[in-house]
Amino acid sequence: MAPDLSEALQLIDAAHSEDPNKVEINGQSIPYELHYAQKMTKYLDLHTPDADALVRTAARAQHFRRWEIPRDSYPKTRPGYFAWRTFLKKRQAEQVKQLCLGCDYSVEEADKVAALIAKEELKKGEGKGDADAQVIEDVACLVFLDDQFDEFEKNHDEDKIISILQKTWVKMGDRGHQLALAMDLSPRAKELVGKALAG
Repeated sequence: MAPDLSEALQLIDAAHSEDPNKVEINGQSIPYELHYAQKMTKYLDLHTPDADALVRTAARAQHFRRWEIPRDSYPKTRPGYFAWRTFLKKRQAEQVKQLCLGCDYSVEEADKVAALIAKEELKKGEGKGDADAQVIEDVACLVFLDDQFDEFEKNHDEDKIISILQKTWVKMGDRGHQLALAMDLSPRAKELVGKALAG
């Protein structure tokens, strides 16, 4: 039996719609995580239009119920940040795996979606990682640049922002780089990206 992608996306979006954090888009207030998920799908369509159901599910569910575990529930330190991220990835992966199993995904298919959400198969060092995992990573980086970067950079000094951009660039593949360079970024974002790539 084939995965019921339509049902899975409906359930994922229903969960996103419960996010109490709102964002104003074209004069309309919508839950932030629903907005984020829609951006993930938008950039996935640009990056890999023929992505299969498993990649589409993982992209749409990247931040599944993230608001339930706020950043300030962990210490405001670097180890605290990584502990928060690690817990979130495992929690989101398991929740979405169970959702997939209820939508006619096989155990293997649900496990694959969970692995993509948990980022278990990204390339390490010189090794070649999972191609689907790289697609998800590229798309998440593109959404960061498009949707979060301008607000994020206001709260950090330039050297830190340039370092973050350089690390983000290393995470991305060739197709991600191509789309990032073609983005209609703000003048300040373009300036910082230029400095990061020149460094």
